[in-house]
Amino acid sequence: MIIIKSKREIDIMREAAKVTGEILRDIEGFIKPGMTTHAIDNFVEERILHYKMKPTFKGYGGFPAAACVSVNDEVVHGIPSRDRVLKEGDIVSVDTGSTYKGYCSDAARTYAVGEISDEARKLIDVTKQSFFEGVKYAMVGYRLHDIGHAVQEYAESNGFGVIREYLGHGIGRDLHEDPQVPNYGDAHTGPHLKEGMVLAIEPMITQGSYGTRVLGNDWTVVTDDGLLAAHYENTVVITDGEPELLTLI
Repeated sequence: MIIIKSKREIDIMREAAKVTGEILRDIEGFIKPGMTTHAIDNFVEERILHYKMKPTFKGYGGFPAAACVSVNDEVVHGIPSRDRVLKEGDIVSVDTGSTYKGYCSDAARTYAVGEISDEARKLIDVTKQSFFEGVKYAMVGYRLHDIGHAVQEYAESNGFGVIREYLGHGIGRDLHEDPQVPNYGDAHTGPHLKEGMVLAIEPMITQGSYGTRVLGNDWTVVTDDGLLAAHYENTVVITDGEPELLTLI
């Protein structure tokens, strides 16, 4: 069941999302070669707790950290580690959320570690822009799969793959609510978008095919072909006009 949020609920989610957005904005200047993925997670958790909010991801389904930190061919759900050291040329996706007064936020960005290849930069840029192509349709008058269709069309037209097995989602009191929000699909299908829906729209784009596998830790998803993956996500409110991107600061 898709839960329509009240103005009061959206106001609370806006507070949670502001913190998440600020953290992801500030991480860009924090990440550097030689840093561990645990250090990134620690940065995220300390900031969330500073604002007296709860790290949405920590403990969710047993996940052990405040942020998913996924490097290079890791698509999503990378577990931060003191042993995983970032090196020049890596790309790293950070996916996190803050919970305030029982309401969740969720967002992700992919960052360059030092100087990266032109191919890696193009992947990051296309992944981000694919989100903005999709969010053009996150408005009353369109249908849910119009979003994914636009994401897919843009990413594939640039020669990249679109992950099929992992999706965006509704968000509110629960991190994952109805509806599922695929990054592919047929235009003019799916539920009609209504004012008060809140969606986590999150393209996950690869350099190669969309095939994935899960590592032995039962969390981390990697590309089947070992090529790079990138991730870009915001918590988005469907309004009576332009969509509101709560986590974009």
